[in-house]
Amino acid sequence: MQTRAVLAEKMAGEITLSPSPGDTIKKWRGTFGVSQTDLADELDVSPSVISDYESGRRQSPGTQTIRRLVDALITIDEENGGRVLRKYSSIRDTPGAILDIRELYEPITARDLIEPLDGEIQASEDALDRELKGYTVVDSLKAITELSSFDYLKMYGWSSERALIFTGITYGRSPMVAVRVHPMKPAMVVYHQPKSVDDLALKLARMESIPLVTTRMGLETMIDELRKI
Repeated sequence: MQTRAVLAEKMAGEITLSPSPGDTIKKWRGTFGVSQTDLADELDVSPSVISDYESGRRQSPGTQTIRRLVDALITIDEENGGRVLRKYSSIRDTPGAILDIRELYEPITARDLIEPLDGEIQASEDALDRELKGYTVVDSLKAITELSSFDYLKMYGWSSERALIFTGITYGRSPMVAVRVHPMKPAMVVYHQPKSVDDLALKLARMESIPLVTTRMGLETMIDELRKI
């Protein structure tokens, strides 16, 4: 399936299933960098129509309207060089080290993620109000042995404002060293069932002001809980 069709299906599904379709439409419009006026022009409607959908003043759009909105955003992107389409194409085929990756319908804080994961904060508790727009579950060993520098960027999906959740952790030094040296930083790091947490990992988390959390939850249970958010 072509990238355009895959992306359109993803967008339409997120908007349809979202508890707040207007917010999700606004999120995607922001992702594409399209103004309400430009989107309205493409759809041949008044900008107030887009504003009413996004604010919830107008009844949630039906399936056909959602399809038109999605198609309009992608068409505008194609006319402007396809920046978003190219980005999506680059992350579509995720490496085996990435066990799960998802963008959230609505942003939450790092603090909001602790309870679903039955997590324990280890460092940078003062940064728990940072916003999360997604999460990625990463097999640490495969990440070290298989990911190229380009593949590493795929862990960040659509935004670096996300939780990177590392499995296969023993002491957790390597993931935090990788976070430290890379210019792109996550908003939160979670270690899944570490034996213990290395002092250097804690120090680096504090230096970067990145909340570091541990969880003892089973892997499948953890992913199931993440998908409920």
